[in-house]
Amino acid sequence: MKASYDRIIVLDTETTGMNREGGPHYQGHKIIEIGAVEIVNRKLTGNHFHVYIKPDREIDPEAIAVHGITDDFLVDKPEYHEVHQEFLEFIKGAELVAHNAPFDVGFMDYEFSKLDFNVGKTTDFCHVTDTLAMAKKLFPGKRNNLDVLCDRYGIDNSHRTLHGALLDAEILADVYLLMTGGQTKLAFSESDGSGGEAGGISIRKADKTKSLKIIAASADELIEHEAQLDTIEKKGSCLWRI
Repeated sequence: MKASYDRIIVLDTETTGMNREGGPHYQGHKIIEIGAVEIVNRKLTGNHFHVYIKPDREIDPEAIAVHGITDDFLVDKPEYHEVHQEFLEFIKGAELVAHNAPFDVGFMDYEFSKLDFNVGKTTDFCHVTDTLAMAKKLFPGKRNNLDVLCDRYGIDNSHRTLHGALLDAEILADVYLLMTGGQTKLAFSESDGSGGEAGGISIRKADKTKSLKIIAASADELIEHEAQLDTIEKKGSCLWRI
C-alpha cells in the first residue's frame, strides 16, 4: 500500500526488555506500551493512539528502570491481539516515523507474527522513516539520541524524567518537524487526565497547532521598503524586483 506523506504517524514503544541471548532483539520480549501521534500537513491534529499491553512474561528489571512500567500495573491491561485491529487502522497508509525504527518495527512485526492469522509486516501497511538514521546523516559522528536532539533543537523535555511511549512520540514529532523543514517549536500542554500514568509519568497531549495571524504592512512601511530596494538596486541587481 502506498504511503500518504500528508499523513504521518510518529510512534514509540516500550517493551519488557532486550534479548541478551543473541538473535533478534525482540525474541522472547513483548511490547507493553504503544504511543503514537498524528501529523497532517505538518500539523499535529490532536488524534493519537495510546495503550498499555499485558505481556505473557515478566518485565526485566533493567527495562523497568527505563520506563517505570511494572508487572502489577499491567495485570488488568489488554493483550496485544485485543488492540491489534485498532492499532493497524491508525497506522495504515501513513508514513510511520520512529527513532531507531528497526527496534520498534522489529517488535511490531514479532507481535504481528504471533497472531492467529497472516497479518504481514509493518512495511506492508505503511512507509517507515527512521529519525535516528536521519540524524546520523545530519550530524555524523555525534550522539543522536532523543535527549541530545532535544538539546540540539532547543526543545524543552524537562518533564521527561522517565521514558513513556506517548510522551516520547510527542517529543519526537517536534524533533521530526524541525529536522525536516524548520517547523516552529510545538507546545505541549498538561494532560486532562485521559492519557493515564505509569510509574509517576504524567502523559501530556500535544495541542493542535493554531494558524498564524497575517499582519499586513502599513502604507508607511511599504514606502520605506521600496526606498530600501531602490538603495539595493543602485548597487547592483535587486533579487526582490526580478
